[in-house]
Amino acid sequence: MRNAYIDQFPAEARLIKAAFWSSFIALAIGGVLGLVQALHRTDVLRFISSADYYTVLTAHGVLLAITFTIFFLVGIFTWAVTTSLERGVVDIRFTWSWYALMVVGAVMAAITIFAGFIESPPEILGSVLSADVLFTFYAPLEAHPFFYLGLALFVVGTWIAGVDWFRTWWAWRDENPDERIPLPAFMVLTTTLFWYICTLGVALSIIVFLLPWSLGIVDSVNPLLTRTLFWYFGHAVVYFWLMPTYIMWYVMLPKFSGGKLFSDPLARVVFVLFLLLSTPLGIHHQYLDPGIAEGYKFIAMTNTMFLLLPSLLTAFTVVASMEHGARQRGGTGRLGWLTALPWRDPVFTGMALSGLMFAAAGFSGMINAGMNINYLVHNTWWIVGHFHLTVGTAVALTFMAVAYWFIPQVTGKELWSRSVGLAQVLLWFVGMTFMSNAMHRSGLFGMPRRTAEPQYNGFEFEPVAGTVAEINAQVALGAVLLTVSLALFLLNMVVTSFNGTSDAIPDNTYAGALSGPEDSPAILDNLKLWTTIAVVLVVFAYTLPLASIVDSGGLFGPGIDGFRLTIAPDAGLLESLGEVVR
Repeated sequence: MRNAYIDQFPAEARLIKAAFWSSFIALAIGGVLGLVQALHRTDVLRFISSADYYTVLTAHGVLLAITFTIFFLVGIFTWAVTTSLERGVVDIRFTWSWYALMVVGAVMAAITIFAGFIESPPEILGSVLSADVLFTFYAPLEAHPFFYLGLALFVVGTWIAGVDWFRTWWAWRDENPDERIPLPAFMVLTTTLFWYICTLGVALSIIVFLLPWSLGIVDSVNPLLTRTLFWYFGHAVVYFWLMPTYIMWYVMLPKFSGGKLFSDPLARVVFVLFLLLSTPLGIHHQYLDPGIAEGYKFIAMTNTMFLLLPSLLTAFTVVASMEHGARQRGGTGRLGWLTALPWRDPVFTGMALSGLMFAAAGFSGMINAGMNINYLVHNTWWIVGHFHLTVGTAVALTFMAVAYWFIPQVTGKELWSRSVGLAQVLLWFVGMTFMSNAMHRSGLFGMPRRTAEPQYNGFEFEPVAGTVAEINAQVALGAVLLTVSLALFLLNMVVTSFNGTSDAIPDNTYAGALSGPEDSPAILDNLKLWTTIAVVLVVFAYTLPLASIVDSGGLFGPGIDGFRLTIAPDAGLLESLGEVVR
């Protein structure tokens, strides 16, 4: 007798399946566009113009960093809340409403982005229907109002999803007034509270400044203000992607290792620290911005360094849980237990390898966080290599790996091929190793990012080790391997969907913990306290910098016309940036 999720929560299973497939569609399109970018930048194969490159870059960033990750996330969170609380959502119609709002928002934003491929896109609402503004969509680049409206609807949809999860918890709490919040539900609720805090900045930027500007209601905006409001959200969103990944590492890795979570209390501490520390550090993306005082940048750097703590605690707890599982399976010795882990299981192997890549990302992240060292790598391919290790591997590879377990759970259909799944996660690991390594190396000798052409005019790169051709070959090879891996993943998902229902679905159960919630102080579950402290820290970190920016540049700026960028097809973004500087 199987105990799959679809048998326990059939209505919620349909919603989760829809969210996952929305995520997979975004992953497919964004992944192919990533290959187009890599081949263009490395001059291996060019079939788009340099102007269209920025459309591709925008679509790749928005579809993968926003659409793919968050659609999968809401599926995971709905699963975590309902299974850990052992009850369905309060009103499934309410649940479908926020999913529909997210879909509408994503489609609106995508239409404006892909309109950039049209030679003469139409004018709607007095603006050209296009959005070549990159993932970092702050001024002075301007998008069509539909792009901003779409993003706003998408974010509001996630806010309503959070209300749905809280409503489910409140209903459970009324039925179980003396119970501790189960760990998966606790992780979802703290992440949701953090999301509400960190999205206030981007919501304010869109609704008060960028949308009225694109509609012609206001003549100008303050570029530094919109940039700062974006990065108030822009780095915090990284943790919004990572926290569902952490949930999988805490909940699923011990299960597939064959043991138990090492410490439930430590996991709660980690998520409280993320709630407190993830938002008041976005200014570390603005070390090179001249309009922000160095003292504020130093505070952001300090906050960023503190955020290493929950990641280090996670590394300890997860590895300890894996070792416990391995020793339960017969593993012995100081390192010999590693061989007892289920490396032939694509779910386990994908998550384990993504964790290994995230450890490497942590080292490059420390470089990014330091003010003086950041100056050397900030606008280079080093940064691109870093976030391909974080969202591109730690998040994406974990999501693909756990999909091999989740899709059978929410469909009742057995996975088509575990062997193909194992090959897929290994191929992704190898491909990303080639690509991210080359990007980090090229960043060290100044290769710029965000450009269609990988060089400055009149300047030749001369790397100390290796050649530009060798580094480009690694990037292109890595991109091809990643695309093949993506194709294998999608093939596995599609063929699985055509399978008949099966009784061979693994149980939808948790592994338990060696140290349970009864060992953690009750104050950890005081969400009001931690949310209040998080808000206070944000106020301390951002009040004075924002006041200074408004005081020096005005709320809506001195006039945006002097900051506009025009990207010429044969010139690239760097020449346009040169015009801005001049």
